[in-house]
Amino acid sequence: MLEQMLRRFIKDADRVQDPKVRERYGTFAGGVGIFLNLCLAAAKLLAGLLSGSIAVTADAFNNLSDAGSSVVTIVGFRLAASPSDREHPFGHGRIEYLAGLFISAAILVVGVELLKSSVEKILHPEEVAFSLVSVGILAASILVKLWMSWFNRTLSRRINSAAMKAVSVDSLTDAVATTAVLVSAVAAHLTGLKLDGITGLLVAGFILYSGFNTAKDSLSPLLGEAPDSALVQEIEQTVLDHPPVVGVHDMIVHDYGPGRRIISLHAEVPSTRDILEMHDVIDHIELELQQKYNCVATIHMDPVAVDDPEVQAMKERVTALVQGIDPELGIHDFRMVKGPTHTNLIFDVTVPFRFRLPDPVVGQTIRDRVRQMEGNYFAVVRVEHTMY
Repeated sequence: MLEQMLRRFIKDADRVQDPKVRERYGTFAGGVGIFLNLCLAAAKLLAGLLSGSIAVTADAFNNLSDAGSSVVTIVGFRLAASPSDREHPFGHGRIEYLAGLFISAAILVVGVELLKSSVEKILHPEEVAFSLVSVGILAASILVKLWMSWFNRTLSRRINSAAMKAVSVDSLTDAVATTAVLVSAVAAHLTGLKLDGITGLLVAGFILYSGFNTAKDSLSPLLGEAPDSALVQEIEQTVLDHPPVVGVHDMIVHDYGPGRRIISLHAEVPSTRDILEMHDVIDHIELELQQKYNCVATIHMDPVAVDDPEVQAMKERVTALVQGIDPELGIHDFRMVKGPTHTNLIFDVTVPFRFRLPDPVVGQTIRDRVRQMEGNYFAVVRVEHTMY
């Protein structure tokens, strides 16, 4: 059913990397959110007035803030779809992440306000009237919020949106909060215990915890997080599918918002091949990456000696030596430069982040072990960190 709705209201629904299509998704999801949250806010406000429950009333205002968050979703997606300009040559896609961060902040504000109201209710408890109408409204609200959470989670996965994921979490916290309010109201009616303030306190804690997690998820891509490993492997395989390329390393994926990337990498090619021919191959790969991933692609060409048995044998020896220090280490850009007194082995060593040894120690350990090899060899090593 959802698939039919998307195809009816969203043109080109399958082109999820297209900024204009993403804008349509954001507008559609935001419109649904505004309508349902306004309906829920009105119903819960009525329920809160009938029962005198601070938790129910707070939940009503929470739905009003959710409607505001839906407005932010629409505006955020529309601004994110804006084309590049002189001040922002890579577009405005990161505004979508800012929208998710704003929604997370709204969740935290609601949690703080509910925390304050709940403490006040615990210190000065009041009688909460029991109303079947209120119970019915709250039960219906739970079902609506669970559906909204599923709806936004499904869309967030479809288009990989941090903003929609934040809205999904917000809806889920609302469902949990309303469930707690409903349980406390029924329990108070059956036992006479004034649990309204305590329940509000627990709900506030849950909302604050969820708001913190969604804020962290929205902030991470703004800070610059590592690319998905599956995406990295797919890009690497795309490059390696072109026969002249024998290796890929130093890949960097810059994220400027969903569907907006800059990809740079080094491609190893045989040093014996014609440079103009290899340049044409690299240009073709860059164009393929741009079309496939809607990105700007830049490839640095590294010539390597693939037909020299001596170089290949030495590379295998050095690889074994380096991985003898730790299997997680790797090498690339290996070259041999022979001189009258000694031979330089020049290569880069890839080290995972938070490796057990500092970079200077890794480099010095490798240099020492190369000096111990039979023959007069010196290692010229550059230590770098790998993202994947």
